[in-house]
Amino acid sequence: MPPPAVERPQLRRHHGDEVSDPYEWLRNKDSSEVRSHLEAENAWTAAQTEHLAELRQEIFDDIRHRTRQTDLSVPELVHHVGGKGYWYYVRTVEGQSYPIYCRAPASSAELRDISSPPADEQILLDVNLAARDHDFYQLGVFAISPDGTRLAYSADIHGDERYDLSLIEVDTGRQLDDSIREIPAGGSWLGNDYFFYHRIDESWRPHQLWRHHLGTPSGTDQLVLTESDERFWLNADDSRDSSWLVVTSGSKITSECWLLSASTPEAKPRSIAGRQQGVEYDVEVAGERLLILHNAANPDFELAEAPLDSSSPSDWRTLSSAADGERFEQVDAYASHVVLSQRRGGLSEIQVFPRDDSGGLLPGMIVEFGDSLHEVSAHSGANYDTDTVRVTFSSLVTPRQVLELRLDSGNLTVLKQTPVLDHPRHGPYRSSDYVQRRVWAQAPDGTHVPVSVVHHKDVALDGSAPCVLYGYGSYEMSIPPVFSIARLSLLQRGVVYAIAHVRGGGEMGRRWYEQGRTSSKMNTFTDFIAAAETLVADGYTSADRLAARGASAGGLLMGAVANLRPDLFCAIQAGVPFVDCLTSILDPDLPLTVVEWDEWGDPLHDPEAYRYIKAYSPYENVRAQAYPAVLATTSFNDTRVLYVEPAKWVARLRSLANNASEGRILLKTEMQAGHGGLSGRYDAWRDEAFELAWLIDQICSENPTEV
Repeated sequence: MPPPAVERPQLRRHHGDEVSDPYEWLRNKDSSEVRSHLEAENAWTAAQTEHLAELRQEIFDDIRHRTRQTDLSVPELVHHVGGKGYWYYVRTVEGQSYPIYCRAPASSAELRDISSPPADEQILLDVNLAARDHDFYQLGVFAISPDGTRLAYSADIHGDERYDLSLIEVDTGRQLDDSIREIPAGGSWLGNDYFFYHRIDESWRPHQLWRHHLGTPSGTDQLVLTESDERFWLNADDSRDSSWLVVTSGSKITSECWLLSASTPEAKPRSIAGRQQGVEYDVEVAGERLLILHNAANPDFELAEAPLDSSSPSDWRTLSSAADGERFEQVDAYASHVVLSQRRGGLSEIQVFPRDDSGGLLPGMIVEFGDSLHEVSAHSGANYDTDTVRVTFSSLVTPRQVLELRLDSGNLTVLKQTPVLDHPRHGPYRSSDYVQRRVWAQAPDGTHVPVSVVHHKDVALDGSAPCVLYGYGSYEMSIPPVFSIARLSLLQRGVVYAIAHVRGGGEMGRRWYEQGRTSSKMNTFTDFIAAAETLVADGYTSADRLAARGASAGGLLMGAVANLRPDLFCAIQAGVPFVDCLTSILDPDLPLTVVEWDEWGDPLHDPEAYRYIKAYSPYENVRAQAYPAVLATTSFNDTRVLYVEPAKWVARLRSLANNASEGRILLKTEMQAGHGGLSGRYDAWRDEAFELAWLIDQICSENPTEV
């Protein structure tokens, strides 16, 4: 029998509603009883999945065989302010879990994929050495000073996203006596002697910006800016030419930006345009002017320019406005051109604008990639004076490519494509063996929802194929249709893989997001159900061979559809799932709660928001019915979605599900990890192999063989 979770009812009262929660006691992280319960759950899950050990190893070997483990990123040439030029790159070595950050002088011979480092290589940070005494190790900031002489990096060794910052002299490797403890991941140089970082409040919110002067004790650091509104997070980054620090405070729907000059690093930051509820804007320094990406007059954003001394939206002059069906997402300014990243029809694209002699924008051009279903993104390159930028391209059948884009002509040159090595049993990877397409599902309100689908060309679309349907649908995040080596372990076993681009995400513009948040959140769930029904109706799969998969806010989606349509799926795999959302959003003392009210609504003060969230919260709506098989995975040190949410959810599913006695509901907790799971690449591969093996076991009638 699975480990029992005793019921100890605790009453919760809000807006005249009284709820008895039998499993809230699992929230006590310091309790030895809670830890013992989670460890017993792990033992139960291990026993229930013991028969999959061979398949797990097979999938892990699939990933290992297809991945070039000793590899080199495409080097990027950086010209430091008043200093030397260097090629910066990252190496990985077979058998080592973490990357090695390196550089070589600009005078070095052209760097290519290598199995041994160049003679003049300088190792900036070998993460394998830094992580050797830790079960978990995650880098936060990794930033070279503008003159290239110092490195600032931070590391989280528990998974709780509290980072310790270190500063070193690059040439000597000497660590400066400037370490700063327990800060969030970000930070930025301003000049060569000042480093700016954030502090967090009790609810884990980066609410203060601090200035550290190198060579002075951290206890003498100066507070620069405090964000008192609990809905907002602070962030700081330097401009591409290293002349400015751009400070941004943002909630889910509102932002404010400040500038601080490198010539006066101890001055007070200057607000660019103040703050107006519902108006978001980002600032890009473009020489002697600013480029502003904002939604003051267009929900899908406009590109405007303003003088450097701008202090009001009245200073903005519109350069380009997103058309119907477009969404402007990011602007990068260079001396001769401006690169605009945008979305159209659910797919990403890049537009390049030449600049005239005064720095103004001339008519732009869309960069053509030729693949109907893809994801492209422009890198924010380090050099302001450049005539080329890096672009990444991928699709469901095309491994990630790093391209060089000539800004003047739009011509593209492939610098590197992620290799997919020959498999000892399955042979070489050929994109022509696979089919990708866009399918459209119709939601109950008539909205057409895009679904990206990929499968082996030999799969029969007669309803007999197993299928995994992935979904997210929150925070205006777009789920890109990109290639995955691990996914080949599904595709070569005849599994159809699909991504439902549901509302609440950002694929189809700001309205797509607005129609899937707060009082419209139910659209996210019904969109996903419509996508699943379409896959069944079109012969891609059948309900008894269809699994749903999602993580974090996508885990909330998994819990909701399990309650709404348990008959439509045979399995649900929910990673770090936000399944007890009402309890969490009611507690303003928990990490992230107040900043989440713009996304979900404020059930603490708004009775209507309370009733709406309670109507879909997965934990609140578990009932006596037959459920699909469930695998919930979580991390003990996760600060974004606490382990207690899936632990409570699994306990309630077991107590109410008609078929819980079959051992179909499992919980797996990583005791040394955070929201993103395990940190080393080999551990992460084994984790993915565990989940994929469980999915295959649920959706395939027998151990599948190569298509």
